[in-house]
Amino acid sequence: MRQVINISLPLQTTREVKKAVKDSGFASVSEFFRYLLREWQEGKLLVELEKSQKEIREGKGKKLKSLTDLR
Repeated sequence: MRQVINISLPLQTTREVKKAVKDSGFASVSEFFRYLLREWQEGKLLVELEKSQKEIREGKGKKLKSLTDLR
């Protein structure tokens, strides 16, 4: 299910978005923003992964014996 979200942007930003859509080959402004959101989500996951890797290197990781230990 999709839901519509409206945003308000300054005129200069709107121009930049439209130029990016045209220059980058996005089919629509919505596709452009979906792409940006996916990139943002991937960045958040990368930060979490790096944090977990640091904890493991510091010996703070937890050894799982089974999938039920994930809970």
